[in-house]
Amino acid sequence: MGATTAARSGFALLGGVQATLIFTIMILSVPLPLVAREFGLGPSGVLLLSAAYGLSFSSLLLLGGRLTDRHGGRPVLRAGLALLAVASLGCALAPGQSALLAGRFAQGVGAALAAPAAVAVVRVLRPEPADHRRAMATWGGLSVLGATAGNLLSGAVTAWVSWRWLFAVPVLVSLLGLARSGSLPPTAPAGRRPALDLRGAALATAGVCAASYGLVASTEHGWSAPAVIGPLAVGLALLLGFAAAQRRAADPLLPAGFLTDRRRATALAAVTATATATALTFLMLALYLQQQRGWGTLATSAAFLPYAAALLLAGRLAAPLTARHGAAAVTAAGLALAAAGLGLLAGLTPGSGYATGLLPGLLLLPAGAAAAFAGSAVLATGGVPPERTGLAAGVLNTAMELGPTTGVAALMALAATRPTVVGGYAAAFAAAAAGLALTAVAVAALPRTSTTTASTDHPEEYSS
Repeated sequence: MGATTAARSGFALLGGVQATLIFTIMILSVPLPLVAREFGLGPSGVLLLSAAYGLSFSSLLLLGGRLTDRHGGRPVLRAGLALLAVASLGCALAPGQSALLAGRFAQGVGAALAAPAAVAVVRVLRPEPADHRRAMATWGGLSVLGATAGNLLSGAVTAWVSWRWLFAVPVLVSLLGLARSGSLPPTAPAGRRPALDLRGAALATAGVCAASYGLVASTEHGWSAPAVIGPLAVGLALLLGFAAAQRRAADPLLPAGFLTDRRRATALAAVTATATATALTFLMLALYLQQQRGWGTLATSAAFLPYAAALLLAGRLAAPLTARHGAAAVTAAGLALAAAGLGLLAGLTPGSGYATGLLPGLLLLPAGAAAAFAGSAVLATGGVPPERTGLAAGVLNTAMELGPTTGVAALMALAATRPTVVGGYAAAFAAAAAGLALTAVAVAALPRTSTTTASTDHPEEYSS
C-alpha cells in the first residue's frame, strides 16, 4: 500500500529533521581551523570541539529512545527541537570557546531527544511492514546526505559571511518542525509505559563521555599520560557498570536480548564503521586541503561536490538495489565499495593531486556509504515491535553517532602517532578501510533468513 499525501508530507518533514541532525555534526568541519585560530585552540581543544555535539548526542540516545517509548514520539520530538533551536542560537552568538562548547553539547542533547522520536513518528506514518521498510531504507541514506550537505555548506557560508551563520540551519529547521508538528499523528506509547532507568542512563552517558574524552586527549598527551589513561579507565569501568546494572534492572534501558540477534548486531557495526569512515574523510581532508595545501574554505567545500553527486546517485539506487538483492547483500557490497574508496585515500602524500590522488576515493566512498547505510538501517530495525520503536531508533542512532565521536577520535589518535601529519592521515584512512572490509565480510556471512528479520530478505517488499 502506498503512502498517502499526508504521510509523504510528514515523512519529508521528519526526514528533513533527521538530515539536519546529522548536518549539525559536520557544521564546523571545514571552518574548524578558522575557529581554532579565532579561539586559540590546541589540538585536543580542536578535536573536543569537533566531537562535543556527537558526544552528548550518542551518549543520551538510549535515554531519548526510552523517553519516546514512555511518552510517545510527538511530544519528545517537540522537546528535542525546542532545545536544538535554543542551543543553536547560543552557538551562533558564542563569545568564546567555553560558550561554543557548551552550546554544542546542548545541541547534542536536543538531537538525542529528536532522533528516536522522529523514527517513532515514522512508524505511525508508515505502519504497513513493507512500506515501513522502504521508509527505513530511505532513512538510512538521509544521514550521509545531511553530513555531506554540512560539509559543502560550511565552507561556502564561512567564505561568504561567517561560520556563525551556519547555525541558522538547525534553528530554522527546528522552528519549522515545531510549527508543523501539529500535523503529525499523535503517537501515544504502545503498550505498557517502561520505567526511565535513570541509573542506567547516567552510567551510559558518563561512560561514553569519559572514554571519548580519553581518546581525544591522547592526540595531545600520548597514550601513557594520566590525562588519557584516567578517563579511559573510568569510562570503561562505568560502561561495565552499565552492563551489570542492565542485567539486574527490572526494566533495563538496553535489554540484553535486544542485541543478541546476529543481524541487528552486525548491522549496527556496519552503521558505526560507515559513519566513522565518512566523518573521518570530511575532517581529515578538510584539514589536509587547508593546512597542507593552503586551500581556502570555499575551495575545500567545492572539492566535495563530486562526493555529493556520487552520494545522490547512489542514494537513488540504494532502495531499488535493496529491493532486488536484499538488505544484507546491499550492505555488504556498499561496505566493500566504501573500503576500496578509503584504500585509495590511504595513498595520500604531501604532493597528492586532487584529480588523481583524491577524486577516485571521493567517488567510491560515498557510493558505498549510501548503500551501506540504506541496507543496514533496514537490518537494524527489522522485526522490532511497536513498543520498542524508540529503543531501536536510539540504538541505531547511537551506532551512527559513535562513528563521528569515538571512532574518529580513536583514528585521530592513531594518526598522531605517525611522524608526519600526512602520514598520520594515510594511516587513519588505511585503518578505517580495514574496518569496513572486515565488517563487509561479517555482513556477507549472515544467514539468508532470521526469525526477527526474515521479511527483509523478500525483495518485492522494498519496491516503491
